[in-house]
Amino acid sequence: MKRRTGFTLIELLVVMAIVALLASIAAPRYFKSLDKAKETALHSSLAVMRDAIDHYAADKGRYPDSLDVLVSARYLREIPEDPLAESREQWQLLPPPSDASLRGAVYDVRSGAAGRGSDGRLYADW
Repeated sequence: MKRRTGFTLIELLVVMAIVALLASIAAPRYFKSLDKAKETALHSSLAVMRDAIDHYAADKGRYPDSLDVLVSARYLREIPEDPLAESREQWQLLPPPSDASLRGAVYDVRSGAAGRGSDGRLYADW
């Protein structure tokens, strides 16, 4: 008598249920780690640009007129991409306060991304 080899439908369904369960546990952690990585990259980009603005102001005696000035003066190699907005043009440029002794157009930079970070603050307030 010939014996048939293979898996039954029940065995396949059990295996698929186990795989689906494991995927439902791993997927939220994966996406949460992606969001955390983007937030860390945003913090780093903001720190680098703010440091470049401060160095430019200390060297030139005025704030830069745009982020492109920082690139052309070699304070930055290139304008970093906002990892949350996924664009180099979404940065929000803040002018210096009216009582500041130095002139220029860019005193601070913030993200143009909508939404809140894992700490509950708006990305635009970082």
